[in-house]
Amino acid sequence: MKLHDPNFRPGLVVLQVGDRDDSNLYISMKLKAAAEIGINATHMRLPKTATEEEVLHSITEVNENSSVHGLIVQLPLDSVHQIDTEKVTNAVAPEKDVDGLTSINAGKLSRGDLGDCFIPCTPNGCMELIRQTGVSVAGKRAVVIGRSKIVGAPMHDLLLWNHATVTTCHSKTADLAGEVGKADILVVGIGKAEMVKGEWIKKGAVVIDCGINHVPDETKPSGKRVVGDVHYASAKEQAGFITPVPGGVGPMTVAMLMANTVLGAKRFLESHQPGKWNISYTKLNLQKAVPSDIVISRSVVPKHIGNLAREVGLLSDEVELYGKTKAKVQLNIIKRLQGQPDGKYVVVTGITPTPLGEGKSTTTIGLVQALGAHMKLNVFACVRQPSQGPTFGIKGGAAGGGYSQVIPMEEFNLHLTGDIHAITAANNLVAAAIDARMFHESTQTDKALYNRLVPLSGGQRKFSPVQINRLKKLGIEKTDPSTLTEEEITRFARLDIDPSAVTWQRVLDTNDRFLRKITIGQSPTEKGHTREAQFDITVASEIMAVLALTSSLEDMRQRLANMVVATSRSGQPITTEDLGVCGALSVLMKDAIKPNLMQTLEGTPVFVHAGPFANIAHGNSSILADKIALKLVGPEGFVVTEAGFGADIGMEKFFNIKCRYSGLRPHVVVLVATVRALKMHGGGPMVTAGMPLPKEYIEENLELLEKGCSNMKKQIENAKHFGVPVVVAVNGFKSDTAAELELVCSVAKAAGAFDAVRCSHWAEGGAGAVALGQAVQRASEAPSNFKFLYDLELPIADKIRIIAQKIYGADDIELLPEAQHKVELYTKQGFGSLPICMAKTHLSLSHEADKKGVPTGFTVPIRDIRASVGAGFLFPLVGTMPTIPGLPTRPCFYDIDLDPETEQVNGLF
Repeated sequence: MKLHDPNFRPGLVVLQVGDRDDSNLYISMKLKAAAEIGINATHMRLPKTATEEEVLHSITEVNENSSVHGLIVQLPLDSVHQIDTEKVTNAVAPEKDVDGLTSINAGKLSRGDLGDCFIPCTPNGCMELIRQTGVSVAGKRAVVIGRSKIVGAPMHDLLLWNHATVTTCHSKTADLAGEVGKADILVVGIGKAEMVKGEWIKKGAVVIDCGINHVPDETKPSGKRVVGDVHYASAKEQAGFITPVPGGVGPMTVAMLMANTVLGAKRFLESHQPGKWNISYTKLNLQKAVPSDIVISRSVVPKHIGNLAREVGLLSDEVELYGKTKAKVQLNIIKRLQGQPDGKYVVVTGITPTPLGEGKSTTTIGLVQALGAHMKLNVFACVRQPSQGPTFGIKGGAAGGGYSQVIPMEEFNLHLTGDIHAITAANNLVAAAIDARMFHESTQTDKALYNRLVPLSGGQRKFSPVQINRLKKLGIEKTDPSTLTEEEITRFARLDIDPSAVTWQRVLDTNDRFLRKITIGQSPTEKGHTREAQFDITVASEIMAVLALTSSLEDMRQRLANMVVATSRSGQPITTEDLGVCGALSVLMKDAIKPNLMQTLEGTPVFVHAGPFANIAHGNSSILADKIALKLVGPEGFVVTEAGFGADIGMEKFFNIKCRYSGLRPHVVVLVATVRALKMHGGGPMVTAGMPLPKEYIEENLELLEKGCSNMKKQIENAKHFGVPVVVAVNGFKSDTAAELELVCSVAKAAGAFDAVRCSHWAEGGAGAVALGQAVQRASEAPSNFKFLYDLELPIADKIRIIAQKIYGADDIELLPEAQHKVELYTKQGFGSLPICMAKTHLSLSHEADKKGVPTGFTVPIRDIRASVGAGFLFPLVGTMPTIPGLPTRPCFYDIDLDPETEQVNGLF
């Protein structure tokens, strides 16, 4: 086991109720033996007042603890309350029942399933002692005296399945001495001192004495001595082999307990080998006329999410169920799997987006369904959680489409497990803290402010840990509030935030154009402290970007503490730690950090976690989800994640930001393209929502298509800048002709793509993406020379210029005055070595959204630069873009409703 996993140790728990001396003696022997052979043994002691319910609760906790492989309930249960011993014994999980006392293990033993159960320790020890004599059990006549569940009954079964002819004797047996005299093998466990006499025993028999009895003996200090159920002195004259009491069966029982614990640990390792999945897939009932997404989603009954978790190697204590179709995964799985090799890492991106859509999400899901359900490879999809803004606005949901979806789509597109709501709460707590601090500083003296920040409690003042951190930041090495000088009190108490330099906004997960500019503080209670502010949509919050880039709870807490929310009047950055709110943010985010487990239509697993904006943030799902998935799939498996918008936006940030922080190296880029979208890049007419498509998009037009392929060629080039093989997925539509599809594939290969394949996963599910899956598998084995686009230590302007020139095809950049000021400010503040996250339109390679294809001869204007210090990047602003969308004339919510009888959500798409 150590060779398999150097950090692995078998775990044993001994559960005791009460404080009986004899139980304490037995338990100490077991714990000592466990320590000697390297088993992690724990003594769980409950008081005599423990109720049956409390005992059962403790057993359930141990059952669900994956580090424990054996559980012993020490009998008798010494409680002042009546406890059903049978019920308690059977509450132990059979796979941890190293005493072999549950009905399931006893039943398997009685049926002869010796390799699929735990054999009770005393009978198992007896069998080992018999084996050590060299006497063959097969064909012998065996007699067992006693029929207890612990010794007699299982001993009978063991001897029987080892081919002995077995007689069980008990208190009602007519001629006990006569039966004993026939025995070649005699096992006694009747609980009566020296009841079996030597003259009863057949000459040369093997005698195993399981009895422990106390008889008076004035020669002993205790006034008594221990004897067995067999009269040893006379029996040893007859027996060929006989066990002494004490010192015979007792030590073997402990040894067998240790052996069972090790066996339980081995079985655990065998059944939980990373990458060894026993997964079932869901068969699709494909319709030629593809129904709506919601109809397809509801045509499949999802697997219970607990079953899917077990199928992919998650343990019960690593999963928190949120109903039947979604669950959160605990971060402790990272430690369990840390020594396991990663699978293959694939990122799905696309050509520059158009209103016609490219289908990246659909392709991501179609690809994992192909790799899993059809190619029988372990595979995980890792996707972003969608904002509810677009769901009720104009775009609709983001669960994929057709026969390639995450299900249930209404769960996916609405609240999921509340992560976005947690971010909203955390973000707005920061906003409230900023304005409250400015208000209180402006209305109080230094002394009054200090006294309220460090209030009297029990007659003395005490700094909180977060205040100690602020003191250290200020260079004040004091921990006693009464020792600060007046100057130190002022520096500590006053953040002196410049109201015009507050960069932190309130957020809401709703499209609402009227919150783009607001005035806050208009109530008379705020005493005229008004200022202009705004709302962003929640997925634009820096906390969302932090969630996606964090690697642990500790790392998240530090990133949240480092978030810069404003600047002081003296030019110093103000962080959430300065505000004293960072610990509270960690509390609000403690559940959101756990990835959400869902599934595709065909039953392959999906992690849905984090959903940062793809322009002002990096537009990728979480590092944590990717890391966990890569361990779970094993070295031959695949993890497929999706980067937002086109390759020039989401993919570039995936490589330069996400991969820098994760340390992960992708094996393949999948670039999604459609004939329709490429025609638009070739100069095709604009389209209007709700109006019929112009004929250029539904009739063959090779000239227009070939011209538009320039955008695809540029995005292939962009991917190759990072040294990763590119597979082009041509997402097909009914109106595409064979000649058009062939043209796209041939142009892609000529441009340097590893391969280019047609896909029909929207209409056919995973079956329609098998060729893509095969191409991705081949590409993952091709040589890869991954590299970043720029060195972090370059000046800020140089990093921006490299992205603009190499990825967008710009001639140069132009830093406008505010951007130039920020370059100087952030360099001075020590943020100059952060990676760059360009906030640019996603609708063109240039900064002008209406420029399709591959624009040339342009200079990218940088109007401002902002810092997401906690998340860990600078984001230059190219032009203006709303950070909270508005609602159209006819939003999606017109069609969304709830059936009050079935509670079914209608109208989502």
